[in-house]
Amino acid sequence: MMKIKNYMKKVGTFTFLLLFGFQSCSSGSDASDGTPVLPAPSNLTVKMEVVGKTTAKPDGDGSGKVHFTFNAANAISYKVLIDGQAKDLTNGNLTYEFTASGTKNYPIIVSAYNAAGQFVSKTTSVTVFVARKILWADEFDVNGSPNTSKWGYDLGTGNGFGNNELQYYTNRPENVIIENGILKIKAIKEEYMGSHYTSSRMLTKGKFSFKYGRAEVRAKLPVGGGTWPAFWMLGDNIDTVQWPACGEVDILESVGNNPNVNHSSLHSPGRSGNTPDTKTTTVPNSATEFHIYAAEWSAESIKFYVDDNLFYTYVNSASTPFNQNFFLILNLAMGGNFGGTVDPNFTNATFEVDYVRVYN
Repeated sequence: MMKIKNYMKKVGTFTFLLLFGFQSCSSGSDASDGTPVLPAPSNLTVKMEVVGKTTAKPDGDGSGKVHFTFNAANAISYKVLIDGQAKDLTNGNLTYEFTASGTKNYPIIVSAYNAAGQFVSKTTSVTVFVARKILWADEFDVNGSPNTSKWGYDLGTGNGFGNNELQYYTNRPENVIIENGILKIKAIKEEYMGSHYTSSRMLTKGKFSFKYGRAEVRAKLPVGGGTWPAFWMLGDNIDTVQWPACGEVDILESVGNNPNVNHSSLHSPGRSGNTPDTKTTTVPNSATEFHIYAAEWSAESIKFYVDDNLFYTYVNSASTPFNQNFFLILNLAMGGNFGGTVDPNFTNATFEVDYVRVYN
């Protein structure tokens, strides 16, 4: 019920204005000027068929599809507010596909109109199960360089990225390569373009971004003081509003100087450098075993998991930057404000990634 109340609160003002506007139009039907008075719409009914609904699957087959039939006496058109969207219908039939994964109850507001703009309205709801579907993925199953249709690179010195990092990012095979189904991002101690270390930073900017869903990586972390692997997201609008106004979601961050600890954090205006929006969790054997690091993101919250164990829930709202499209980033930094002092005996380390997946 709380979900319905919150939803209704969000759409209530819009719906009132929508209906009020049509109500105002109805004043033209006046028998005093000789114009026949049209009968007002009445007896509005709403029928819903959740696709794949059975006794065993009362909320559907996971497709998220629902067939609606609206009918009212004296009506010639319908308006529907569903899943935050307004639909105009010239007949009473609508097939809608919900996309947010899980089982959820969705409020629905239906209005039926006659030619004079008179209307009758009804509020109902439908409960639908949507199976988790992959929207985008890279399984890193082809040896060689990463797929250029999915990934680009930030190139250059780490100092240019605001964290006083020590590496120079390249896209050389020495620093980034796929071998036997595993992406390997390698940090190397070497003199290169004025820097003492090299590594790689991959991103899907301009190639893929999404709004809401689940992003996850299955990874094994590097070893060594000063290493700083990360899987994170930035808002698509970073080039226009800059950071931190674009928002940042850090799903996986770990540092070699404090091994087996994962940091998940959010950065936004006024909560940038030492953001209070952060939590940590212990991840045993993070450098010797693969673990799954994930964030499930909606308009209401961003939930962080390691191996499907929830350890941090951030309360999202319309006032945050976390309600727009974000792109993905994988990188291995060296040193810097967060990575800390590099072990003087460091020679190289590898951040291994089995896959990256994004679900609805």
